[in-house]
Amino acid sequence: MSELFPIRKIQILAEEVRHDGGQPPSEPVWRGAAMAVVKNPYVGEYVGDFAPASDELQSLGEHLGGRLVEALGGSERIDGYGKGAIVGSSGEIEHGAIWHIPGGTGMRAALGKGEAIVPSTKKVGAMGARLDVPLTHLEWSYVGSHYDAIEVGIGDAPRYDEIVFILAMGVGGRVHARLAGGFTIEDRGADGVPV
Repeated sequence: MSELFPIRKIQILAEEVRHDGGQPPSEPVWRGAAMAVVKNPYVGEYVGDFAPASDELQSLGEHLGGRLVEALGGSERIDGYGKGAIVGSSGEIEHGAIWHIPGGTGMRAALGKGEAIVPSTKKVGAMGARLDVPLTHLEWSYVGSHYDAIEVGIGDAPRYDEIVFILAMGVGGRVHARLAGGFTIEDRGADGVPV
């Protein structure tokens, strides 16, 4: 599947949140992540143009996105998303940034929807590093109930010459969301509401 970024492993995580100290909601909230541990082809040299990586990474994004959609019960349920990358210690932060556009584009293709910007984060880290991947509503970033994150990591990754590329999705916002002043999806387009 991958020529520039050979995949060592893929990990899929799905969690069901039934409550967070309050009454259980009528439907549980789900969060999930799909992670690919890949070889970093840019270790040891400065590369000025990452464009050749775009098509391959978009294909990886579609693959990971499809796997995660399946794990979370179908795209019609999913209403939040995010992405991230953990770069091994011999790489540079920009090696994680190359994921953001093709990863997000690939995830939207797998979902068949998503108008809002896909929030993202990245870091350089040692093996076993954890990352808080932000989540927001996939149609409108101002939906307050969906300001969330999922913490992810893989025990034996990234090795010094690897990258962990991550996509995250959610079904429902925070389980007991009650953000003062937060907007709902129904507020989009109303007078005085941010676009």
